[in-house]
Amino acid sequence: MNITKVLRQNNTNDPHLLGRGDIKKLLAQYSLPAIIGMVITSLYHIVDSIFIGHGIGASALSGMAVTFPIMNILAAFSTLIGVGGATLTSIRLGEKDEENARSILGHVALVNTVNGTLLGVVTLFFLEPVLKLFGASETLLPYASDFLSVYMIGIPVGFVFIGLNNIMRVTGYPKKAMLSSFLTVAVNVLLAPIFIFVLGWGMKGTALATVLSQLAGLVWVLMHFFNKNSLIRFEIKGFKLSGKTIVNMMAIGVSPFLMNLTSSLVVSIINFGLMKHGGDLAIGAYGIINRILFLFGMIVIGLTMGMQPIVGYNYGAKQIDRSFKAFRYTIIVSVLIMTFGFLFSQLFPTLIMRMFTSDRELLDISVRGLRITTVLFPVIAVQMVISNFFQSVGKAKIAVFLSLTRQLIFLIPFLLLLPRYFGLDGVFMSMPAADLIAFFVTILTFTYQYKGMRVRK
Repeated sequence: MNITKVLRQNNTNDPHLLGRGDIKKLLAQYSLPAIIGMVITSLYHIVDSIFIGHGIGASALSGMAVTFPIMNILAAFSTLIGVGGATLTSIRLGEKDEENARSILGHVALVNTVNGTLLGVVTLFFLEPVLKLFGASETLLPYASDFLSVYMIGIPVGFVFIGLNNIMRVTGYPKKAMLSSFLTVAVNVLLAPIFIFVLGWGMKGTALATVLSQLAGLVWVLMHFFNKNSLIRFEIKGFKLSGKTIVNMMAIGVSPFLMNLTSSLVVSIINFGLMKHGGDLAIGAYGIINRILFLFGMIVIGLTMGMQPIVGYNYGAKQIDRSFKAFRYTIIVSVLIMTFGFLFSQLFPTLIMRMFTSDRELLDISVRGLRITTVLFPVIAVQMVISNFFQSVGKAKIAVFLSLTRQLIFLIPFLLLLPRYFGLDGVFMSMPAADLIAFFVTILTFTYQYKGMRVRK
């Protein structure tokens, strides 16, 4: 299939085509923009880490890695409303309830503004003790503090931008949502090297570039939703908050919320294990590895983002066969992508890591860690797609269960046990070990639920 041709097709602007269009074409039309957007965002994080590694130093990479648990907490609150609102919008459109679909837009904007402001203020007030709580050493504290002291100021902007961009994507404008990512990344990549290398603003410059890029993205999506030609657009009555709507959004968004929240806990435990068995540089190594894991994971997430409106709409319209057809295609492509990621990481780890650092010790730790953490990449794809499928059809409790099994029930015990016997390698080995068990649990859960979903009335 010609990607350029797919991206140029304009018939995705009618969300009701989700109920009658060819599934493969719809999946391509909705997934490709999301994948491209995710890849661009992932590449930005990679390039940003390269700027930090070569422009500020190896300790700065470790300092950035210390902020990951806090960033995961922020992402949890952002997705609670953003993803929940987008999924609920898809279901309402499938039910031909356009009025309620429009009201969700105002809810996402208002609730995310409040959440972002409160979280930003609280985090800034307790910034140093929070960073120490998440494992920042005296060496890494200044780097992490410099970054978050600026980044937190722009949190409300980021929250609203992400939430509205999700809704733009599921309401028939996946290409415009992709362009949002293009815009934010372009602004970021343009400003970051200027702030770091030319002006010498270090980590504060990195954070400022991120905030300004999200502001540019927010302006873009606001222009779309204030346009009267948009099917889903801002209306005054849409800003009248409904407790029921907020609860429904949170019920659906609770799965990615808990996944990000538990991810924060897990990353904290990982950082403490890395610090204990490898020191500051081990944390930096995981920070680099995480960028590679993030890249391939985001491609699969892009696929599931394309799957979500198709599955949600058709499930709401009681066209169950179409929902499962989109699901099957997503599984196949996702496994292929993660298999490529596995091969790439196993065959060329040194080449990959040299992009980020020339520090010999950091390089050695990173190469070994990458090979260990990607050894079961293909099975991760299956769990990600199935969990997202349950979320897309409104089965939040099951999605939450699957999200928690890997991170809380399996990964944390492995993180506490394996390093005792294998040291630093044990920290890295915990991740694929948890992935394997979570894979079998996910398959069993899906098999059990399958028949009931097929006969939905």
